[in-house]
Amino acid sequence: MITQIAFYLFSTVLLLAAAGVVFARNPVHSVLLLILCFFNAAGLMLLLGAEFLAMIMVIVYVGAVAVLFLFVVMMLDVNFAQLRAGFIKILPFGLAVGGVLLAQLIFVINAWPHLLASPHAPIPNPGNVTNTAALGRVLYTDYFYIFQISGVILLVAMIGAIVLTQRHRSDTRRQSVAAQTQRTAEETVHMVHVTVGTGVEIPEEGNA
Repeated sequence: MITQIAFYLFSTVLLLAAAGVVFARNPVHSVLLLILCFFNAAGLMLLLGAEFLAMIMVIVYVGAVAVLFLFVVMMLDVNFAQLRAGFIKILPFGLAVGGVLLAQLIFVINAWPHLLASPHAPIPNPGNVTNTAALGRVLYTDYFYIFQISGVILLVAMIGAIVLTQRHRSDTRRQSVAAQTQRTAEETVHMVHVTVGTGVEIPEEGNA
């Protein structure tokens, strides 16, 4: 009974949060709702007995939300001053999402012993193989090439995002590695003999 309640709870919150990600106008709200989606998806995986996938969902996807938010800021040119000014308005929404996550985590912790004792609990493999070992065998044997291709696609997507968001400005000074490595000691160090009580004339930047 408690597992069914947990399933409907996580599913409902997951669907509502997913709809909020799509329809929210504020990108900060969308990111917070996306984190809520990932946590609820991880809760559903825990109910299925796939604890490895649940932890991967939390560690990888929730951790990648920070990178996703960074790309959103870079692409949309979000004004940080205006974002900080509206922090008080976003704070209640963030506290509400955090409260829901905290309540669900407490519910999962209390429901986990009942899930293990349930007759509908997942049956382990005959060879006493853990979920992590079973997933690794399938992933790195039957789907090895697909797994490598997906990694290459993600690498290309990351490089493309960096290239698209990179901006070249003509009024900024850039580092010249070749000019730095070819400089000699005479060009770099200027010895000045200063007598006591006199000042030092600093050359202009163009003549240095």
